[in-house]
Amino acid sequence: MFIYEDIVGTNEQGNMTIGGCDTVELAKKYGTPLYVMDENAIRKACRSFKHSIDNYYHGNGLVLFASKAFSCKEIYRIINEEECGVDVVSGGELYTALSVDFPAEKIVFHGNNKTADELRMALDNNVGRIIVDNMTELELLSKLAEQRQKTPKIMLRIKPGIDAHTHDFIKTGQIDSKFGFALETGEAFEAVKKSINYKNIEFTGIHCHIGSQIFDTAPFEAAADVMYSFAEMVKLELGFEIKEINLGGGFGIKYTGRDNPTDLDRYMSHVAKVLKQKSEQFGMYMPRIFIEPGRSIVGPAGLTLYTVGDVKTIPDIRTYVAVDGSMCDNPRYALYQAAYDVYIANKATQPRDFVATIAGRCCESGDLIQENTKIQTPEVGDIVAVLATGAYNYSMSSNYNRLPKPAVVFVKDGQSRIVVKRETYEDIIRNDI
Repeated sequence: MFIYEDIVGTNEQGNMTIGGCDTVELAKKYGTPLYVMDENAIRKACRSFKHSIDNYYHGNGLVLFASKAFSCKEIYRIINEEECGVDVVSGGELYTALSVDFPAEKIVFHGNNKTADELRMALDNNVGRIIVDNMTELELLSKLAEQRQKTPKIMLRIKPGIDAHTHDFIKTGQIDSKFGFALETGEAFEAVKKSINYKNIEFTGIHCHIGSQIFDTAPFEAAADVMYSFAEMVKLELGFEIKEINLGGGFGIKYTGRDNPTDLDRYMSHVAKVLKQKSEQFGMYMPRIFIEPGRSIVGPAGLTLYTVGDVKTIPDIRTYVAVDGSMCDNPRYALYQAAYDVYIANKATQPRDFVATIAGRCCESGDLIQENTKIQTPEVGDIVAVLATGAYNYSMSSNYNRLPKPAVVFVKDGQSRIVVKRETYEDIIRNDI
């Protein structure tokens, strides 16, 4: 019935459940809009990725949760307990991770335009790796490291030129991308030469990320081939062995029944096969492998609950179902026309035979959560549930129209707890002068 039947179900009252909790009761207890996430589902996903590293790379690797998908104190505590690392892309994400004593050596710091202050923070806290994006950053990092008498371990972000077959906004591995060093122009090779020669920088490896929400294994296999071939060229021409390869993330998930992502085991086994073949072909070692799943760890684990405030039917055109959320708590439809499965949580066992457009409350005609989607027959006061919203919803939320951000609740084995408090109006004006 549901795209993630191991996470979402129904109870005797006909209400939708998640993590053993009744979503209608959660809405009553915590209010709406409300982000709800299944902790067991998050932990299970972490363990699946970690098992794949242990299985296909004999433990010679590290799973890094891409925390841009969902960042708060509690998620970092869970990721640490599951013996994974994290990928951060800003000083704010880094600060949040460090605030709960996340092991700095298991933090990888990304970003295409890190500020000097952010680099100083990374150096002062001895983060595990800094992923260098461009020559300017490489030179700045060298100067800052010398001033602080540090020797950071770095990786270089490479654009492997792979078409990820995904939305144009989330392709990041092709040459026309704001991220990383290009292979085709020789820029990546020059960056390697410079990195090797810096006395106060330890160059450990190369990184790529070809895009997001990828369903096919072929782009990942091609990226692995390109990256290993580049490592082989570096060894032949510079006599330097690249010990680490970070293959990024981008593993697709189901947002609706129309999505057909590849099984994780298939992803990992195919990529591992390519790397093993290349190592045998070139007579080189197997590098340490990093991967950066984000959406695939938290996306399926979450849903968002709303309360219906109005049902407005325009004859022969459409019916708008207005909810108390908006593009402020889920901007992905406005950005990407992202598809979701939508249900009325208090009518979860009834047929979804009513076509409606789910409208948000922002003063924007484009503030929609889904258009022409099937739901159960709606009424004012119903609880609407949008599935698979664990990634890039809370993390991309805003205060447009001065709307407070929703609370985040974690559920586990029938119990619920707040991990991020609902914002108040006082929170919104806190920094106003």
